[in-house]
Amino acid sequence: MSVTKIARRQRIHRGIRKKISGTAARPRLSVYKSNRAIYAQLIDDTRGHTLAAANSMELGVKNNTIESSKQVGQKLAERAKEAGIESIVFDRSGYLYHGQVKALAEGAREGGLKF
Repeated sequence: MSVTKIARRQRIHRGIRKKISGTAARPRLSVYKSNRAIYAQLIDDTRGHTLAAANSMELGVKNNTIESSKQVGQKLAERAKEAGIESIVFDRSGYLYHGQVKALAEGAREGGLKF
């Protein structure tokens, strides 16, 4: 029986989460992609709180593209700066570091986040 794409991503995500964790000083940047939007959150895993978040739907983007992903990364970096966050840990959530995920990370870097 073959493994589905979703099951494969979840298995990879569990392996990633064993190794990385966010703190208040260096939160985890978690990425989630749906068919309609891309979402990003800065999470403090020690307290279980979301410190900042951004998604492509709030930007008014109808299509989930690389350009919209980059804008989400820049918006998240802007909100992180307001919250006093400069350094983060990147959690790609089992997605390949390619396309939209890579564009979101580059947008966050351009916005001033270090990871």
